[in-house]
This record gives sequence, structure tokens and C-alpha cells, in this order.
Amino acid sequence: MSTEPLSRGRIVAAAIDLIEREGADAISMRRIAAELGVGVMSLYNHVPGKDALLNGVAESVLSQIEFTDDPDAHWTDRVRMQARAFRQIAHHYPRSTMLVVSRQLHSAAGLLPVERALATLRSAGFDGADAVRMLRMFIAYIVGSLLREVGVTPTFAPVQTRTIQPDGVDPALFPEVSSLAALLGACDHEEEFEFGLDLLITAIEAYAGRREGTR
Repeated sequence: MSTEPLSRGRIVAAAIDLIEREGADAISMRRIAAELGVGVMSLYNHVPGKDALLNGVAESVLSQIEFTDDPDAHWTDRVRMQARAFRQIAHHYPRSTMLVVSRQLHSAAGLLPVERALATLRSAGFDGADAVRMLRMFIAYIVGSLLREVGVTPTFAPVQTRTIQPDGVDPALFPEVSSLAALLGACDHEEEFEFGLDLLITAIEAYAGRREGTR
């Protein structure tokens, strides 16, 4: 048993560890107290309840994002850096990241990544409405990539990876699926992520150019 004094940081760290092992459904104040070897009532001196604890988990994960933003870089490069930084922390804490995107946070830790992303898009000339839509699109893309890559569903239950076997598909009924079965069954996650990120940014650049042309 650790002799380190009980603190909010220790409680949140124990919750993150439990979520990554068993999923968010395993979280309760009683379970965290058992993990730390303390009385459940002692937790309330540092965390008012489960909801505050889950907010603490989300804020802790977000605060660990390592942004290497370069204000002098082109906005497309800045967007890439920010997306990769979020993906990196999501890959490290996949189940906790699903909790992050499901909660509305108002702390500095929760708002800083949002502020950075919106500031980058606004500096590129996008209006507020477009910047918000684009931010949501990138988050949806990163989370969708995470689900595929690490096999975590929104209900925090692991899923089994299923690949398409060429000999299990009738080529007469599904000629394209049959001919592309090997490609459908293989996935380089890094390459797939970068490919999708390039498509998104290319689409945004085309959208910006189209709007500029209508003015």
C-alpha cells in the first residue's frame, strides 16, 4: 500500500488506471477507495462525487496533450500538429479519451485544446461558425480512427477485430469485396490516419477557396 498522502491527483490517477483496465462502467467511489486502500468517505475530502471524478479524469488526460504549435507555420501544418497531438494522447488513454469527448468541460485544462484549435482556424480566415464545425469534424475523425485502431467502442467494451477472408466471399455476389479482400483485411493505422487527415485538410482548403471565390 502506498504511503503517499491521499490527494485529488492520486484519486484521479487511480480512476484513469481503472478505466483503462476495465472501462468507465467500473468507476465508483467505493471501487476507487478499494484500489487506493482507503476508506470511501476519505475520498470526499478531495473529490465531491463520481461526476467530479470523471471530469477530473477528462481534464487530466487533456492536460497531458503535448502541443508543439508553431505560430509561424502555415495553418494546415498547425492543424496537422494539433490533430497528431490529440491522437497521441488518445492512443495512450483510449478508454479515458472516449470519456473526454463525452463530457462538457469548462476548466482551463478542458478549454485549452479547444482554444488552440479554434484560434488556428480563425487565424486562417474562417468565420466562427465554420471554425466550430471544422473542430467538430476533426474530433469526430480522430475518435473514429481511435475506435478502429484500438478496438474501443463508445460503451467502453472491447470489440473483436474481424477481417474478410477471400475464400469466405462469393465473388459472383460481391466482386469488389472479393477482389479487395486482402486490402480490406489489412490496415496500417498510422498510414490510414495520415491519409484521412490529408483528405480533410485538402477538403477544407478547397472549401476556403470556394468561399473566397464567391465574395
